[in-house]
Amino acid sequence: MSITNATTLRKHLFGYLDAAAVNDEKIIVTTKHGNAAIVSEEYLRSLEETCYLASIPGMSESIIEGINTPSDECVELDWEKDLK
Repeated sequence: MSITNATTLRKHLFGYLDAAAVNDEKIIVTTKHGNAAIVSEEYLRSLEETCYLASIPGMSESIIEGINTPSDECVELDWEKDLK
C-alpha cells in the first residue's frame, strides 16, 4: 500500500494508476479534507460482490459450511440440468 498526497499524485498520476491497475496496489491519497483511495477495478468489483453476498441472509453461514465440508461429501452438479 502506498500513501501519497494530492500534489505528488498529480505529478505521478499515470504511475499510480498503473500501480493500482496492473500490480493491484492500493494507494491512499491524503488531503486537507480527508483521505481517498485508489484501487484497481478488479479489486473494487470484488469488494462489491463480497458486500452483496454478505447482505444475503444466511449466505455467510452457507459459505462457511461449504468451506468446512470435506470434498468427498460434496456432490457434483450438472449445471445445465440443475439451473433450469
